Amino acid sequence: MSFVSEPLDERHDMSQFGSGRPDLDRWLKQHAVSTEARRTGRTFVWQDDGRVVAYYTIAAHVLVRDGLPKALGRGNPAQIPSVLLARLALDKTLQGRGLGAVVLAEALGRVVEATRTVAARFVVVDAIDETAAAFYARHGFRGIPNTLRLVQKVSDIEASFGS
Repeated sequence: MSFVSEPLDERHDMSQFGSGRPDLDRWLKQHAVSTEARRTGRTFVWQDDGRVVAYYTIAAHVLVRDGLPKALGRGNPAQIPSVLLARLALDKTLQGRGLGAVVLAEALGRVVEATRTVAARFVVVDAIDETAAAFYARHGFRGIPNTLRLVQKVSDIEASFGS
């Protein structure tokens, strides 16, 4: 089974997408296209015969240095250019196969490529729950204490890709 990955547009069939997280499913179906149109987030989808089976959304973001642990914030400006991984979801039919990590790697690869043109220091994730936070932590993200926010340096991501 191979999937085509591309930017979301109106021609993609999102109607059957079901991740098991109604809030993520609803956001894709009701808000992703308008977010694209307003240029407040860029959504990429995996599709199989036109049907969306996975998606992620990335957007420009700013971290406030004072909101970070000192070890991460030290040496940075008061406002740190970042990229927000705003959404990431995989259809239930594909879960349990390690494909979530593949979708994440694709998203992070796009971020690394984008930061070769527009600078950003961190990738930020606001995990939807503890399970999601643990997923991101397994992939190199560091948690911000007492929150579900996690961050990873773009330079560390790039190094992990060997680029």
